[in-house]
Amino acid sequence: MWGKNWKSSGKLPCLDSDCLPHHHHHHQIANATCNEEKLAEETSNGLDACAKESKLNFEETTKDVESLADQKALEESPEENNCSFLHAVINMIGMLIGLGQLSAPYALENGGWTSAFLLVGLGILCAYGSHLLGKCLEKYPKSRDYKDIGQNAFGAKGRIIIASFIYAEIFMALVSYTISLHDNLATVFLGTHLKLSWTNLTTSQTLTVLAILVALPSLWLRDLSSISFLSTAGILMSLLIFVTVACTAIFGAVKANHSIPALKLHNIPAISGLYIFSYAGHVVFPNLHAAMKDPSKFTKVTIVSFSLVTVLYTSLAFMGAKMFGPEVNSQITLSMPRALILTKIALWATVLTPMTKYALEFAPFAIQLEQNILPRSMKSRTKMIIRGSVGSILLLVILVLALSVPYFEYVLSLTGSLVSVGICMIFPCAFYIKIFWNQISRPTLILNMILIAFGTLLGASGTISSSRLLLQNLRRAHSA
Repeated sequence: MWGKNWKSSGKLPCLDSDCLPHHHHHHQIANATCNEEKLAEETSNGLDACAKESKLNFEETTKDVESLADQKALEESPEENNCSFLHAVINMIGMLIGLGQLSAPYALENGGWTSAFLLVGLGILCAYGSHLLGKCLEKYPKSRDYKDIGQNAFGAKGRIIIASFIYAEIFMALVSYTISLHDNLATVFLGTHLKLSWTNLTTSQTLTVLAILVALPSLWLRDLSSISFLSTAGILMSLLIFVTVACTAIFGAVKANHSIPALKLHNIPAISGLYIFSYAGHVVFPNLHAAMKDPSKFTKVTIVSFSLVTVLYTSLAFMGAKMFGPEVNSQITLSMPRALILTKIALWATVLTPMTKYALEFAPFAIQLEQNILPRSMKSRTKMIIRGSVGSILLLVILVLALSVPYFEYVLSLTGSLVSVGICMIFPCAFYIKIFWNQISRPTLILNMILIAFGTLLGASGTISSSRLLLQNLRRAHSA
């Protein structure tokens, strides 16, 4: 999912910049700490008078110190809860818009126009998942992030499982971003020849490597607030892409006269992953909930935001499919007429978007490393060097994977089916059942059980389908 935290600016006060993003999709995430009141309660229950001398040591081993930034957020929480209903809607829309919009026309063309009902249906189910997260947060108001909800429901094991899914989604989304960067750079610099004699890289691969090297220094920044502007820039780039595609369709640069097939049933499992990933913003919803003036309106914010995003995705999907038909690319920007100035704007927006994501998406890994793994006695300079080095290595691994598996639609579909469906649908239902077990009615229990089963089935079929297609293309590429 795309990095989706907004920095307060002008008339758009948003989530604090220290609340870290997700995906995009995709995909952006916030690491949180338990507050001092919760710790005091836990330690007082668990320590007798003789052990109180070791209270500080106990707190150091039990306190969730994943984020210095979020400690600051907790301290300033009374001042932070200033997001109005409108601002919360804008924030949530910003969290949801991402890589999914690039693939929406491709997904509709390959699934048939009736697959739009699947797109809308999944939007409703993911919105319901967001509603359930809000209910869980109301039950445990001290929860600060998605992992806290997992821990409230299933204990330490739940936290570990959720963290694994979140980090997997971030990693896979960054691979998709890098593939998108490579594909769009190749189109922007079409006809350019740039080849280094000592490498076997193509021009587009060389350009991608150079772009990654340009982004690499941002991983070494110590103050996360200094890179918060990148999140806003990414959201603006995403909106710019939609506007350019819409203008291309509206002003007749391309005749939208292609017919869309009714249904391609065999493609539904694979494109379901693309549709699910389009709604993958749930990992940062707890931060939005905490930032609202009136958290009780969170469900209304969810309904409005998901409705608007669904309309945007559906209209973009139909526009792209009608304009380009079977020739539509997995990324709509690559199908647009190259001579148009609108196309150049869209391509550059798509190229710049991944550049804004790397530091923000890596931040959760960096904070986890610095706070929970590295010794506290270690000098800050040494921590910075280790953190920057690990980040650089991870980014280079992502680069290698993206160049080795340059199949945007299959990687994105695999991410949605393997990881995002759990975060958006399955886990929220499971959390709600576990936390409200003694309060929910039988029909509600049955509904959530059905949704868990449906999500599992959809995720499994989508994972198998997208994995098979990915392997087929890899074999074909190696045999060519």
